[in-house]
Amino acid sequence: MQRRKFITLLGGAVAAWPLAARAQKPGKVYRIGFLANDPAIPMQPSGQAFLDGLREGGFIEGENITIERRFAEARPDRYAELVAELMQLDVDVLVTSSDDATLAARAATKIPVVMVNVNDPVAQGVVASLAHPGGNITGITLDDSPEIAAKRMQFLKDAIPHAAKVAVLTDSDTPYRQVEWQELTLAARSLNVMLRRFLVRQALELEQSFAAMEQERPDVLLLTATSFNFVHRRRIIEFAEKSRLPTMAAYREYPEAGALMSYCSVRADRYWRAAIYVAKILKGAKPADLPVEQPSKYELVINLKTARSLDLEIPRELLLVADELIE
Repeated sequence: MQRRKFITLLGGAVAAWPLAARAQKPGKVYRIGFLANDPAIPMQPSGQAFLDGLREGGFIEGENITIERRFAEARPDRYAELVAELMQLDVDVLVTSSDDATLAARAATKIPVVMVNVNDPVAQGVVASLAHPGGNITGITLDDSPEIAAKRMQFLKDAIPHAAKVAVLTDSDTPYRQVEWQELTLAARSLNVMLRRFLVRQALELEQSFAAMEQERPDVLLLTATSFNFVHRRRIIEFAEKSRLPTMAAYREYPEAGALMSYCSVRADRYWRAAIYVAKILKGAKPADLPVEQPSKYELVINLKTARSLDLEIPRELLLVADELIE
């Protein structure tokens, strides 16, 4: 066959290839494991922020990455099982969103792990130091320090100066929670309020705590930043509304659902920054070389509609420092 005729035939054959085949992009499709507590995360602003961060890093779900999502749904005992399940899928990097999820990953795998929403990872033995993690785990801390919990109580007292009895709904008596309780106790003394702690990790204990609160009639409710509280936030807020109990919590999702206030680092920002770390690792960076970051953005959110339903007039000074007012 003449060379010119061969080239002409070849060109015609290429033109006849299916468009989809010619549009395929070369390169690996990476698999990300995402292990968290709340199954609603993908539909929340934090879930979108995670995808936005990946996109900024050059990774788009359905194109060059897939995301395998697993959720414990307020059952920390499930994390080890879920980590093992994700390892069976040969994920390239694992994202863990909570203390328990990260500790389960540390015990089970040596693949790169990006943590988010973890308290004091150095004290928990997750990393050697924030500046030099030294292993297969890095990421973004929650930085929900005991001092932040005390600041929430200060904001709650500023909003309701007459409050004298504070119910604190938390999930455990771990060393971290013990330190947090000490900080809250010190703050309570300076604010001249009495604290009553309710430990809750199971649904039955939640109902028992509700019954005890109805008997004791606290003036306000303070929710610590626990996985259980977050997953069951709607039930807790429904109880607070029924009992006319002003509530301060950690995340903005609480006042969005009807609680009075929240104060914490910006959750969506933490997920966005975690996604940037995932992108860096997929491009070849090692977790040991990526310093653990701490949150830099905090927000105070106040639900004015809830305040009106409780016949509360939030002081103007507090309204001026709030980052968002929900009408």
